[in-house]
Amino acid sequence: MTIPSVTPSQIRSMLLLREEIALLDLRHEAAFATGHPLFAANMAADRIELEAAIRLLRKNVPIVLFDAGEGLVASAADRFRALGYTNIRQLDGGLDGWRRAGYEIFEDVNSYAKAFGELVEHRRHTPSLAADEVAALIEAKANIQILDVRRFDEYATMNIPGSISVPGAELVLRAGRAAPDPETTIVVNCAGRTRSIIGTQSLINAGVANRVVALRNGTIGWTLANQKLDHGSNRRGEIGAFKGAETNARNVAYRAGVRHIGLEEMTALQAQTHRTLYRFDVRDEAEYTAGHLGGFRHYPGGQLVQEIDMAAPVRGARIVLTDDKSVRADMTASWLAQMGWEVFVLDGGYDGVLEVGPPLVPPKPDPSHRYRRPYEGTDVNTKAMQAYLDWEYGLVDQLRRDASHGFYVI
Repeated sequence: MTIPSVTPSQIRSMLLLREEIALLDLRHEAAFATGHPLFAANMAADRIELEAAIRLLRKNVPIVLFDAGEGLVASAADRFRALGYTNIRQLDGGLDGWRRAGYEIFEDVNSYAKAFGELVEHRRHTPSLAADEVAALIEAKANIQILDVRRFDEYATMNIPGSISVPGAELVLRAGRAAPDPETTIVVNCAGRTRSIIGTQSLINAGVANRVVALRNGTIGWTLANQKLDHGSNRRGEIGAFKGAETNARNVAYRAGVRHIGLEEMTALQAQTHRTLYRFDVRDEAEYTAGHLGGFRHYPGGQLVQEIDMAAPVRGARIVLTDDKSVRADMTASWLAQMGWEVFVLDGGYDGVLEVGPPLVPPKPDPSHRYRRPYEGTDVNTKAMQAYLDWEYGLVDQLRRDASHGFYVI
């Protein structure tokens, strides 16, 4: 069956007009990371049956497929049709066609979230300290608390000495317990740059009394400065918000254009079958497993902001977030809204019958097909780390050249 084509300029128009589109790169992740359009999402052809139902919720959503000349499109289209998807097209000329049209190619994974993080730092001048400066504060036993915003498994693999694991969206909810003294300087770190920038700016936006700074370049910068990392740590930040955190988080979401809705409004959104509606529970895994609202997929808020292209590949879709404590949903929603998403926070619902059980997670891809992040593990080449940082530094200029993102920063 012939697959209709859509031109790069038509795709660009859909993105600028915020129409729904799933622009899917069919190559394995390692190849995807070598270059793709800004809002392309990766769905390897041999994983369509595993991922489509989770990531592409509407069977008539506009899907545009492409590769870099590997010949993956025809068989992938057949796979989608076999699953019931009906609106399938291909990018005219594939990735080379996009490049010939004069449009930007972005490397790495989660590229537009990382580019957004750089834009946040550029526009808000998010404060940071270099690795040697933080190391000197640790050596001097200064009044600081280092909060690691990565996933807990990343933190346990390697972390800054003395740091506590407080994954992304948990920061505003747990900072009051982790650093109860307002005179304590909070240092936020991740592996590279994005999550520490967003985490630092989250605390600042939410009005925490403490001074907050990012560890510049995260564990990569720490390693490049020849500082020592700890391994196997299990310190976790406990729930304990600072005074006014809940109200402040809601105000931050309001400033970003986020709307709070109830169950009646969410039911109305679900009834609009011409639109894709993603629903995410942004709490931690243990809370989700103990009891969650039916139909909500688990995705911790900090990772959702970082991996939104993976979680929600349909650009232009709507998103509803839930959190029984509200703070995490509000802070996560504030960032997604600034990234151009139409996002809502659901109020209530937890006093009814909840589903119990762990998140549904698709099988992991073959390790040989996965892109090895320069900030993962303990045996990464320092040249690769520096090259990664250099790439991130250039993302703001690349966004300007691309001119399709629609991001804003409150």
